[in-house]
Amino acid sequence: MGAHTPYPPSPDAETAKTNPPVTTSTTSVSGARSAPPVWAVLLAACAGQFLVVLDVSVVNMALPSMSSSLALTETGLQWVVNAYVLTFAGFLLLGGRAADLFGRKRVFLLGLGLFTAASLAGGLAQEPWQLIAARAVQGVGAAVVSPATLTILTTTFPHGSARTRAIGTWTAVGAGGGAAGALFGGLLTEYLSWRWVLLVNVPVGALVLVAATVWLTESRSGAARRLDIPGAVLVTSGLAALAYGIVQTESHGWGAAASLVPMLAGLVLLGVFLAVEARTREPLMPLRLFRVRAVTAANAVMTVFGAGMFAMWYFMSLYLQNVLHYSPVKAGLAFLPHTLSIVLGSKLAPRLMARFDGKTLALVGGILAVTGFGWQSRMDADGTFLGTVLGPAVVMSLGSGLLMTPLAAAATSGATASDAGLVSGLVNTSRQMGGALGLSVLATVAAERISSVRGDGGTAERALAAGYAQAFTVATGIIGAAVVLMAVALPRTPAVPVGPGGGGADRAA
Repeated sequence: MGAHTPYPPSPDAETAKTNPPVTTSTTSVSGARSAPPVWAVLLAACAGQFLVVLDVSVVNMALPSMSSSLALTETGLQWVVNAYVLTFAGFLLLGGRAADLFGRKRVFLLGLGLFTAASLAGGLAQEPWQLIAARAVQGVGAAVVSPATLTILTTTFPHGSARTRAIGTWTAVGAGGGAAGALFGGLLTEYLSWRWVLLVNVPVGALVLVAATVWLTESRSGAARRLDIPGAVLVTSGLAALAYGIVQTESHGWGAAASLVPMLAGLVLLGVFLAVEARTREPLMPLRLFRVRAVTAANAVMTVFGAGMFAMWYFMSLYLQNVLHYSPVKAGLAFLPHTLSIVLGSKLAPRLMARFDGKTLALVGGILAVTGFGWQSRMDADGTFLGTVLGPAVVMSLGSGLLMTPLAAAATSGATASDAGLVSGLVNTSRQMGGALGLSVLATVAAERISSVRGDGGTAERALAAGYAQAFTVATGIIGAAVVLMAVALPRTPAVPVGPGGGGADRAA
């Protein structure tokens, strides 16, 4: 995607001579085994993505049990969540570039092995610091796995309907992982133990490791195997410091030194990173990528949309348990409409992209999401599942699913094969940083509203419901801003026709 054309020819054609297409089939004289590996690639990549996204939310339902078992303080409980989020966000760009330079399969296996081992350590933790340290290492492993999964798909499936449908499946599985975290966390905590929200990753991770080892073939950009160490240190430190400052605002406020100092330090480090990258021969983040309109616009929209999107999981979980007094399992089951609708939207998106351009579909999804979030902002203390939760859940989740696939496709389609991992890491970084920033803003808004209603003599349930509703109101405005940004900045993309019959890759997707 050049800077002067709204949707240039596929980079696959332009780089075919220097970057031969990656095949996922194992070496075979007859080639008869070419179709099964395509399925296996899709399965392995999506399973890896499901695991790392699931662990963003699965521990939420287990926090009370963790607190009583390990004598965790409120600050300690925050760090069980934040340690994962911080390292996940901070190492994503490094993980994406490492996949390009050292091989997508090798880096995928390394990240998944690290994630699985850390899950085992966390599940067996006997002290609070052991659990928090394991969560931090999990985040590092997830930051390596997540961009590698998307890179494996974009370098495996040819440009067109096969790739679009593969990205749709990847988006659906990732979104389903975030939504399913509440359900799995509730079930495992209530019927087994909080430890199983981490230990369950071990057999699943081991299975995916075996499948990936057998079926995936190695691929890399072909560039010199040199990692930009100064750039990696600067961007990882900068993103981690910025994310740390953002999560500190929830307990200290935006004006406190505990929040402002790390955020300012993070911004300074990122500024130095950009200056270093402009002068480095083999940069971690080639600044030319930001001249690609689709990459820049899609990531900007992803950041803004992610800032509002996180309200759906976090505040709905609190509303169901603290206001409607659902048990962890019942609250998890109440998220099923969210899960099914977002998966449906993600799987419908590639089919609709065969008839409409990606920008139009993203705008339709965004408008649906705005409608659903606005509807959900009418929640109150007397709400019911059928009257308050179900309708908004379907609308905002379906819209989110329709939106994410064309955005991910736009953000990755402008990259050459040598930059595929980096751009995939950038997509995930945008979403994570947007979510961390948005959640801190929305948590502050909700806390102020809760305090105000309590000060006026409202009951605890009414105060909480009012605070959560206010968070959804602000989230509606944030997502509305994302829709406006899409309309103004996102380039139009042509419809992706479904080829007659389709090849093995198309059928796998």
